[in-house]
Amino acid sequence: MKAVIQRVARASVTVDNTLVSEIKKGYMILLGVMDDDTNEDAEILARKTASLRVFEDDEGKMNLDINSVDGEILAISQFTLCADVKKGNRPSFIRSAQPEEANRLYEYFCEQLLENGVKNVRKGIFGADMKVDLLNDGPVTILYDSEIWRKK
Repeated sequence: MKAVIQRVARASVTVDNTLVSEIKKGYMILLGVMDDDTNEDAEILARKTASLRVFEDDEGKMNLDINSVDGEILAISQFTLCADVKKGNRPSFIRSAQPEEANRLYEYFCEQLLENGVKNVRKGIFGADMKVDLLNDGPVTILYDSEIWRKK
C-alpha cells in the first residue's frame, strides 16, 4: 500500500462539479492499493499516518501529530500510485489491486485512521473522475510504502 501524505491548509474534492468533501488543516492523502496488500498493510499505514509528527510546535519544530492539532484527513483512492514504469513510456497498472479489493482496503484504511484517534476523515468517491484542490502547507509531502514495515 502506498500513500502520498501532504500537509495542507485546506483540501477538497469535487466530482461532476459537485463538492464531495473538504477539510481545513490536516492531510490530503492519495492512497494506492497493491495486489498483495492486506488488512495488516492498512493497519500499519493508518497507525504510522496518525502518529506522523509534521505539524509545528510552539518552537517551530515539526513535532506534533495530526491529533495534537485537531487536524482532518481527506483520503483519496489513487490506483496510479501503483504504476510500474520500468519499461517504456506507458505505465503498467498490473500490480494494482482489483477494484473490489482496492475499495475494501481503502475503506478499511479510513476506518483505521479513525481507530487511531483521527477525529475527522473525509473521502473522495472510489473510481470516480475526481478533481482535487489543495493548498500544501510548507510544502510538506511524505511518501509511505507499507512494504517497508511488512513482516518478512
